[in-house]
Formats: sequence, structure tokens, C-alpha cells
Amino acid sequence: MTLTLIGVNHKTAPIELRERIAISREDLPETTRALAAVPGVAECMIVSTCNRVEIVASIESPDADLTAFLHRHFGLDPALLAPHVYEHRDQEAVRHLFRVAASLDSMVVGEPQILGQVKDAFAAARATGTVSGQLEHLLQSAFAAAKRVRSETQIGSNSVSIASVAVELARKIFGSLQGRTVFLVGAGKMSELAARHLVQQGAGAILVTNRTAARAHQLAEPFGGRVIPFEQLHDVATDADIVITSTGAPHPIFRREHGESYLKRRRNRPMFFIDIAVPRDVDPAMNRLDGLFVYDIDDLQQVAAAHIAERGRQASDAETIVAEEVERFHQRRRSVNAAPAIVALQKQAEDLRQAEIKRLHARLGSLSAEQLAVVDALTRGIVNKFLHPPMQALKHAARENDRARMETLCETWSLPSVEPDQHTEPATESANDSRELDKKAMAGGE
Repeated sequence: MTLTLIGVNHKTAPIELRERIAISREDLPETTRALAAVPGVAECMIVSTCNRVEIVASIESPDADLTAFLHRHFGLDPALLAPHVYEHRDQEAVRHLFRVAASLDSMVVGEPQILGQVKDAFAAARATGTVSGQLEHLLQSAFAAAKRVRSETQIGSNSVSIASVAVELARKIFGSLQGRTVFLVGAGKMSELAARHLVQQGAGAILVTNRTAARAHQLAEPFGGRVIPFEQLHDVATDADIVITSTGAPHPIFRREHGESYLKRRRNRPMFFIDIAVPRDVDPAMNRLDGLFVYDIDDLQQVAAAHIAERGRQASDAETIVAEEVERFHQRRRSVNAAPAIVALQKQAEDLRQAEIKRLHARLGSLSAEQLAVVDALTRGIVNKFLHPPMQALKHAARENDRARMETLCETWSLPSVEPDQHTEPATESANDSRELDKKAMAGGE
């Protein structure tokens, strides 16, 4: 099995391309099942956010072409997508996924939302039955690494997020948000975070609309906001100084003709749009109208750069933790690979022990149950002490990925050959507790 990760993100692809392959939450299960049907794909999951679309898969055949899947599924010209796609395999794939979960690959380093988004993607893949042993183990290890980063560094301090950066941008443009009317279009997590930051900055009236009215009421209530029926979206938008939009619509819901109407009714008073949706909610053509200012998710990159600089030292500490967790993950995998040889060695020793007990029983005649228990305990203890050095040697060679030494040890004891770098994962193990997993892996099947 080969662990493979391919994708595009805010660093490699413009929003014009990312929005063409963005996958809504509703479409994610069907897309994941389609990916799992690709020949050679053993396990898979898809992470789709406003800043990235990534496929993580366990591949059992070199013929499995994940990039071709993106071309076919989204109807894209291969020449259009190819320059923007990155691909990582095995250890580099593990490192990339761990960094994503720990928010080290995010537009705003340390933002807390990405870990939840990766967990949601994992849950969706589990629900569709496309993950099992290898990816289960990988993702649980990624979550453990992210937890260490959060608990051992201050990288997540001040709860910086795309939403907070968007609000900061609005404050810089208007000078103050005092008395400004804000319209939240879409009642997702981003909108909730934006509302919280807006209230902290002293925003005036907060209007909320969402296709699901109940969710709009749920968002508006804690902030004293007013819910607007979604069908009245364009009638009420005229009243807003700031529109923060984050819906799952497949096409823009704010178009140039809407902007022209807003400006006319507002008597050319300026209007500011922050579009944090992918695909975008606001047609870029609106930005060409005097008096309308439109910023999309990529425009926030400039503001985010300041946060990245401020968090440089914390990010460095977090990178060290991720590197440790990646190495720990691979050592566990290699240790588990020694298990077949260790089990075979134990079986040889146990067969020999049972044969000797049987021969001893024939020579000494009938033994009582108490005597048999003593003999069994004595011989078992001797065998375990004898097996300890060769078992440790096998485990050490596997952890070090020392192919030559593994082969020599297996030949010495007539054991089945083991590839130190094979990628077999224990389907029943959990990586929630790394120490427990290390203990089980090193037990060699005992």
C-alpha cells in the first residue's frame, strides 16, 4: 500500500480554480464514493474547504490516478489543473496532513477551524465506508499531533481565523465599525465567528439571512440580530454598509446588476463586501463599480501575512512537535511490521516447549495438576527470557528500517521475510493514546 495525498490550496491555485473543484457538504459523500470506485484505491477521504481541496488515499496499484479523477469528475482540462496540483507520498503525505490538521498550512497560521473541518471530512468518509485500518490510524495520529500543538504552544492564541481577519479588514477600511449596519448572508461557522468579532468591534445593527430560517434565528439571537427572509435578500442588502457572505451556493448570488441597484438606492454611499465563500458568492464584476468594494478569500492573504509573522516563533515550536509526531507515527508502523516474524519466532519456541513437555511427561509418568502447572510456568518463563533478545533485535531493526539486518535475523531463525518499509496498519488500533499504541506494537503479538 502507498499513502498518497494530492490537492490544491490557497498557495498553489487562485480562487478561480479552487471554486471549480470545491465540494459542498451535501455532495461530499457522493464524491467520496466516486473516488473510492477508482481502480487501485483501497481507502480514501476528501478535505474540501474554502482554501483547499485535498484527496488522501491508500493506493494498492500504481495505476490509480487521483489527478485524473479530478479532471474527470469536475470536467477540467488536465493542462489547466496540472500546474497547480501538489502530490505527496508516504512520509511526506503524513507530514503534510499533520501540518494541515495543526493549522500550520493555513492562510492564517493557528486558525482553529481547519482541525474541525478535517474531522468532518474524516467522519464523512467513515460514514460512506471508504476508510478503515490505514487511514483510521493515520487520521487519529494527525488529531493527536494537532492536540499536542494546541496544548504545548500558543499558536492558537487570540482565536485568529479567516472571519476575524475579514472583520479586521472591514475595520481598517471604515476606520470604525461603530454604528455600521452589517448583513451576514449565510449562517455557517464563518458567519458566526464574524458576528462575534463584529459585536466586539462595536458594530450597529446586525442582519442575518440564510436559506434555512431556523439556523438564521439561531445565529441572530445571541447577538440581538434581525433575521431577514432569504427571498428578501436583495431588498434588504441596500441597508447594509458591510456584507459578509459565506453560503454554499454553486453560483454568485450577488451580480453586477444587483450592485448597480444598491448604489442607486444608497445614493452612491459606499458598500463593502467580504466574500469568504468558495465558490464565490459575489461576482468579481461588482468590484468594477465605483463605490463597491469586494474582497474575496484570496484578498485576505495580505492581512493574514501579518499574523504569520507575529506567530513565527510559535509556528517553529509547532513544526518541531509535528516532526516528532510524524517520526513517532512511522516508527509505530515499522514496529508493527516486525509482528509476523515475531509471531513466527514465538510459535517455533512454543512448539518446541510443548514437544519437550510431552517428552518429559512420557519419561516421568503421570503428573498431578499442580505439578503440570509448575512445569508449564517454569518452561514458559525460560522461553520468554530466551526470546527477549531476538524479539528486541527484530523490533529495533524494523524501527530503524534496516532492511539488511531484518533479512539476516529472519534467515538466522528461519522466519518469514519482512519488508521494513511496508505499509500494513493494524485495523483495530487507535492512535488516541500514542503510548498505548507503542506498547501494543512493541508487544509483538503477545
